[in-house]
Amino acid sequence: MRLLFFNWAFADHGSAQDIFNYARVARAMGHEVVLYGRADGGIPFERSLDVRSADAAIFIFEYSTYVESLDAARLVAAIPRERRVVIDCDGGYNEAIRVAGDVNHPHAEASARWIEVCDSLSDKVLQPTLHPQRLNVGSFFFHAYNPDWEVPLDPAGKRYGMCYVGNNWYRWRALRRVLEAIEPVREAVGRVALVGHGWGSPPPWSSPTLIEDAYSSDPDYLRRLEVEARGPVPFDRVIECMGLGVFMPVIYRPLFDHLRLVTCRTFETPAANTIPLFCQKPEFVAEVYGEPGLELVLPEEVPHEKIAHVLERPEHYAGIVAEIRRHLAREHSYERQLQRLIEIVEA
Repeated sequence: MRLLFFNWAFADHGSAQDIFNYARVARAMGHEVVLYGRADGGIPFERSLDVRSADAAIFIFEYSTYVESLDAARLVAAIPRERRVVIDCDGGYNEAIRVAGDVNHPHAEASARWIEVCDSLSDKVLQPTLHPQRLNVGSFFFHAYNPDWEVPLDPAGKRYGMCYVGNNWYRWRALRRVLEAIEPVREAVGRVALVGHGWGSPPPWSSPTLIEDAYSSDPDYLRRLEVEARGPVPFDRVIECMGLGVFMPVIYRPLFDHLRLVTCRTFETPAANTIPLFCQKPEFVAEVYGEPGLELVLPEEVPHEKIAHVLERPEHYAGIVAEIRRHLAREHSYERQLQRLIEIVEA
């Protein structure tokens, strides 16, 4: 089967890692995944404008539905509706939601427009959560796990105690909670780095038209805590960069925590040479990572004690990470998810 993916793919944010891996496993499984668009030497994806040879169209929506910029009429004419799928990665296919300074839409009209676009394309709308809020939405973990990412866990000789890799998009509140947990054990943690857009200075997408929480941070606080803010890395260096730290927090924007959405970091972090610290609710962690993952939840009470324990006994937590890796390889591999996507197309 030839699947044509539609997505604004960027090297240093978004779903580039996932698209790359779906294309990789598709070849091994006798299928083909191609990204719609003209060739772009900056990102290593096969691109094509040929829609007539596609067996299915997969619309991967994140920060925009963007179909206005595509030749939508030609796409709709070439690929039957029943073989089109919308994957709503960021929870846009919901009524307007506001939670802890985060929003999926600025107002009800934007929500209605998003839903209208998705409904015009397909009856098969999926979200990467086990708990969709709308009855006509299916569950599908578009983001997935690749066992080939796995790096042996070795806490010795690390450059940083904590290295967080990710851009600041509604994530300051979650990161601030982690940094405040570090403060009582700051000396034991050692160097701390934030790798990505928008931590020490405004990100390139900052704008007066955006809600301030979308890109807010506190550079003065970061300086007081001696946190190093570094620029982003491309998707194929994310896991390597995570491994610079003994541990890395897994944080989401408040909207994602509310909707219980998974992201690319959900699956990349356990594969890196670092100890993941999950900042989500325990029930979410158990659903995604299995029961062993609960021991890596950053608790609400005395969270600094968990950080100190990870630093003192990294070999103990490395054993837990090994269990999590086996669970993810079994339950959430790209091969398994691609087969499920094909079944959804054919249903």
